[in-house]
Amino acid sequence: MTPRDASEPNNRWTDLERPPLNAAALRKALVRAGGLWSEVHVVQRTGSTNSDLVARAAKGLAEGAVLVAEEQTAGRGRLDREWTAPPRSGLFFSVLLRPTEVPVAHWGWLPLLTGVAVATGLSRAAGVDTALKWPNDLLVTVGGEERKAGGILAERAADDGVVIGVGINVTLRENELPVPTAGSLVLAGAVNTDRDPLLRAVLRSLEEWYRRWRTAGGDAASSGLQETYAAGCATLGRVVRAELPGDRTIIGEAVAVDGDGRLVLATEKGVQEPVGAGDIVHLRGV
Repeated sequence: MTPRDASEPNNRWTDLERPPLNAAALRKALVRAGGLWSEVHVVQRTGSTNSDLVARAAKGLAEGAVLVAEEQTAGRGRLDREWTAPPRSGLFFSVLLRPTEVPVAHWGWLPLLTGVAVATGLSRAAGVDTALKWPNDLLVTVGGEERKAGGILAERAADDGVVIGVGINVTLRENELPVPTAGSLVLAGAVNTDRDPLLRAVLRSLEEWYRRWRTAGGDAASSGLQETYAAGCATLGRVVRAELPGDRTIIGEAVAVDGDGRLVLATEKGVQEPVGAGDIVHLRGV
């Protein structure tokens, strides 16, 4: 599917509470000499912004490219889960990073770094406290309950790149939720749901954290990333079930995020097990 530019003159919106993004204004605000963001494109519709950027990265796309879609028809989350939402109801975008001076062993921190950046940006621009569920979910509180309002997906691109996709529900209404455990910024009481300043705030925060982490050679401790992530991680201190590859399951208290970005679980056997990949379920009443 060929993405269509959201600035095309025949692009009209029917929901006045969900105006389109202003691509020209976003480029003017974000693309600058010496900055990280090299280009910002907004398309009306595409299958997956991640897939599009991964394909372009293989052809030599420069670091800092940003692709935003008003609607994704084949959006993906972790474990190939589908991500669907009404047009213009959220922020659906991907960025290309090429952290060539950082050892590949530290690249696993990039989804966690993005989570910190998104939470920081949304706090500033939307006035919403966003908690992080390890490794890639964004949580908000709606009616006293934690709900997932966004997610992050990182994929290798070419030999030296990573494409990071972000999906955030902004104005999704209760009757539009795909599942009862989903949420959105508006349902969490956001003071601002204008997607243009929200996207600018998130991308500026991501640039700030990425430069700090890259300057530290990918060291999450010295860059302050490890401490900041732990402070905003709703998984820590909870009893969780880790569903691991190979149908293996671990239940334990999440006690730390280690230097490699792994979640450390203290099990009933008295051992601490680091989890580097898997699905984490927050358990209640345990």
